[in-house]
Amino acid sequence: MDLSTLPRTELLREVTDLIALHAELIDDDQLEAWPDLFVEDCHYSVLPRENADRGLPVATIFCDSRGMLVDRIVSLRRANIFPVHHYRHIISTSRIHEVRSDAVVAHTNYLVLQTRNTGRSFVYNAGKYVDEIVFSSGKFLFRSKKAIFDTDLIDTLMVRPI
Repeated sequence: MDLSTLPRTELLREVTDLIALHAELIDDDQLEAWPDLFVEDCHYSVLPRENADRGLPVATIFCDSRGMLVDRIVSLRRANIFPVHHYRHIISTSRIHEVRSDAVVAHTNYLVLQTRNTGRSFVYNAGKYVDEIVFSSGKFLFRSKKAIFDTDLIDTLMVRPI
């Protein structure tokens, strides 16, 4: 499918739905379904804004395939030890920055609140998503997802996807 021929409103709806589903799966702890939002040969990274601005590839989380995303979730469920917590994403309206025949590039601001088992909620991470989205296997999927965070300090181990 040539994405550049689709109406911009339809592209924006598909982009918005995919990004909202991404946040919903994380917030609802349906992490095993999260990798299904990505193509097999994907890239997912969470990196500080400072590194992104300088063109430095050093990321807090980096995965370069759907298999690595699956491994990350398996590790989170079975091996990692961390305080019980829940995420709640607040995401802005997405803005399409580029439309190519094979992909759409969109930017979306995000805020992730974390609530610990004490009931206390706080801002855990804030920044913007830079997403490259393709149409594959009959649906829109992430080819690349970068969460570029503004937050200078990460309060605790970053185990869940942002």
